[in-house]
Amino acid sequence: MDTHFLSMLLRTSLTFLFMLVLTRLLGKKQLSHLTFFNYVTGITFGSIAAEVVIQKNQDLPLFQGLASLVWWALLTLLVGHIGLKWPKARIAIDGEPTIIIRNGRILESAMAKARLNLDDLTMMLRERDAFSIREVEYAILEPHGKLSVMKKPEYLNASKKDVGAQIPLHPLIPTEIISDGKYVDKNLKELGISTRWVERRIKEAGIQSVADVFYAELQSDRSLFIDRRDPLP
Repeated sequence: MDTHFLSMLLRTSLTFLFMLVLTRLLGKKQLSHLTFFNYVTGITFGSIAAEVVIQKNQDLPLFQGLASLVWWALLTLLVGHIGLKWPKARIAIDGEPTIIIRNGRILESAMAKARLNLDDLTMMLRERDAFSIREVEYAILEPHGKLSVMKKPEYLNASKKDVGAQIPLHPLIPTEIISDGKYVDKNLKELGISTRWVERRIKEAGIQSVADVFYAELQSDRSLFIDRRDPLP
């Protein structure tokens, strides 16, 4: 087999493993691109990895390329640590929220500072389900470039409390308990639900066996959503 091809496989495999470890080390904040700094460092991190794999620069040995990845990750972690310890440094690195609309009025100076025009603002408001500026009490441009919107009270959707609907005391996150005809034991244990309870609910739905259930999910109101397995042709 061609030695160049084997070298490429080795570089790709090692870079893949380093990327896997380092992305876990960097954490979810980095991966979610919460700020422009996170976005730029994420792109650069990927570019370094691509350079190591493809080896466009013949003067970049494998070890030096992997060392560059590790050093970039460490610098990113260092900057994140500085941001945790010193708020002023965090503002300098990540920026801070900018109020664009206050008490229903557009702040033109803030828009100019953020380099937003009215078309940009109305588009971002529509993305937040505000189709008219008159509906908005506050609009805040976050450091990651998204717009947070608080509508005026008269334009808010009615909540369950407003209409007097019954509110569950401890709503659950919908959780799968059967997948492809098999119990998800970890979730059953966390929810404190027995298989006997599940089997009763399944039989109430007219299904005789767990094997006949493709997917089942415990809902927020503690009811059971059941998707029956398709019959064999």
